[in-house]
Amino acid sequence: MNIFRRLFRIGSAEANSLVDKLEDPIKMTEQGIRDLKEDLGKALEALAEVKALAIRARNDAQADTEKANEYERKAMILLKRAAAGEITSAEADRLASECLVQKEALLATAATNRDNQVKFDGHVTKLDGNIKTLRVNIQRYEVELKTLKARAKVSEATTNINKQLADIDSSSTVSMLERMKEKVDQQEALAESYADIASENNSLDQEIDKAIDSGSSELKAADSLAALKSKMGIASKEGV
Repeated sequence: MNIFRRLFRIGSAEANSLVDKLEDPIKMTEQGIRDLKEDLGKALEALAEVKALAIRARNDAQADTEKANEYERKAMILLKRAAAGEITSAEADRLASECLVQKEALLATAATNRDNQVKFDGHVTKLDGNIKTLRVNIQRYEVELKTLKARAKVSEATTNINKQLADIDSSSTVSMLERMKEKVDQQEALAESYADIASENNSLDQEIDKAIDSGSSELKAADSLAALKSKMGIASKEGV
């Protein structure tokens, strides 16, 4: 019996140790999930900002291209006006040249903006992939955390049960029941003892009463016989 109790206590101690070890991982996992959610929030902000940069680069490239085309159109108008004699050729060439310079500058800026847009779109793709991975990890960790908490509760319940089993011989409940049983046995024995004493007293009283009643009946019978003889005039032999 002692070896089984010892095994129970060893199992209980190991279970307690397991619960203690589980507490830190739970807290660490909870903190880790909170950190990941903060990272997710920051990543979403970064994604929004990079998307905004990509959109801005695309819009700027489009706007610069449209302006470049507009300068080219103006240069053509100037040359046509010079050909029509509306302005001098020198003035038309000078202004048209300026338009073409602006056109080339705007096309260069548009090209740079398109390159930036491509880079930003690449960043957006990477960030979007990282965010998806982060969300999946958060969901997975939350599921694992629920499982870990459930295991901790089961381990705690098992520990309590094993502890009760290990201490069952010395538990207050069992001791109290044993004391109650002893007390009831003692009371039953005392009641039986009183019953025996009462029985003995009753037997003695009955014997005495029986002896008294028996003598009285004999005396009464003798007196009745003597009275009857006297009435009949028969003398008693003891009186002759």
